[in-house]
Amino acid sequence: MARRAVVLVKILALALAAVMPLLSGGMDTQQVKLLATKFNVTCVVVFGDSSVDPGNNNNIATPMKGNFLPYGKDFFRGRPTGRFTNGRLATDFIAEALGYTKAIRPFLHKRLRPVDILHGVSFASAASGYDELTANLSNVLPVSKQLEYFREYKMRLRQLVGAGKAENIIRNAVAVLSMGTNDFLQNYFLEPIRPKQYTLEEYQNYLASCMSDDVKTMHSLGITRLVVVGVPALGCMPLVKTLMNQETCVEKYNNFSSSFNTKLNVKLDIARKTLGMKIGYVDAYGIFQDAVNNPKKHGLIETAKGCCGTGTVEYGDTCKGMSTCADASKYVFWDAVHPTERMYEIIAGQAIDSLRKQLLA
Repeated sequence: MARRAVVLVKILALALAAVMPLLSGGMDTQQVKLLATKFNVTCVVVFGDSSVDPGNNNNIATPMKGNFLPYGKDFFRGRPTGRFTNGRLATDFIAEALGYTKAIRPFLHKRLRPVDILHGVSFASAASGYDELTANLSNVLPVSKQLEYFREYKMRLRQLVGAGKAENIIRNAVAVLSMGTNDFLQNYFLEPIRPKQYTLEEYQNYLASCMSDDVKTMHSLGITRLVVVGVPALGCMPLVKTLMNQETCVEKYNNFSSSFNTKLNVKLDIARKTLGMKIGYVDAYGIFQDAVNNPKKHGLIETAKGCCGTGTVEYGDTCKGMSTCADASKYVFWDAVHPTERMYEIIAGQAIDSLRKQLLA
C-alpha cells in the first residue's frame, strides 16, 4: 500500500487542483447582470492554479501546460488554450454571466487588449499552491508572483482610465482564489522537505496561514470582494480511484481535504472581522461529491471515468492526441483529474448564487 501511495502522488504531480466545484445549478444571466449593475461589479480578477488558469503557463518555462488537443476541442473554434478541460472554466462562465466576456484571458497573454484589462484577467498558474515551494517545484507562478502581476495590472489600468477610476474598478471587482490541491499532492506527499518540517496537521495550519497572508495582501492592494474555493474531495478523482484499486472515493485522500477546509474557514472568519472584506467561501469538497454521487440530478451520466482516453489514468501529457468520448457534456470529468466544460458550467451557476448571497447582499 505504501508503494502504491508513492506511485499515486508521483502520477498526480501534474494533477493540478483539477476542480473548482461549487454545486450544480443554472444561471439566470439577465438577473445576474442586473445584480452586477446594482452592486457596481466592475470586473473579475482570478488567482490560483489549474482550476482557474486559462493559459498563463503557456508563456512561462514549465512543463505544466495544457495547450494541446484534445484539451480545448470544444472551446471556441476548437482550439486548445492552456485550460485543463475541453472548453471553458467556471470563471469564464461567471464573467459571461456578469456581462463582460465569454472567456477570461490570462494576464500573460501576448496580445492582451485594453478591453481585457477593463473586464478582468486571470493571474492563475497551473501547479501553484499556497506554499511558495509548491510553485517553485514546478517552476510556475507562486501567489507572490501572481500578486506582483496584479500590481502591474493596476498600473496598466491606471494608464488606461486614470488613477481614480482605476481604484474604483479594483474596489468593486470580484476576486477569485482557487488552489491548495498541489500543496498536498505535488509537495507534501511527494517531496521530503515539508514532511521533515511539519506533521500533516502542522502543514495544514501553515497553508491556512499562507492563505490568510495572501488575503491580507489582496486587501492592501484594494480588493474588497473575494471568493475563496476550498480543496475538493481528491479521493473521488478517477485517477486516484484507479491507482488505489477502488471503485468508490478513497477516504484517506478525502479526509485531509476536509480537515484542511475547516482550517481555511477559521482563517476566513478572522479576515472578515479584521479586514472588513466581503469574503465568500465555496465548499468544493461537499459540492463535487454531490455531483459525483447524484449525477442525474445535475444532468450528468458518467462519474467514474473521464472523457479522454480510457478516462482512468490519462491527464496532461498522457491525454495528448488521445481519442475522446462522444458527448463530454454527460461526463463529470474530462480527463482522469479535471472536470468537463459542462461540469464547469454547472459549477458556475452555483458560484454566481454564492456570489449573490455572500458578496452582493
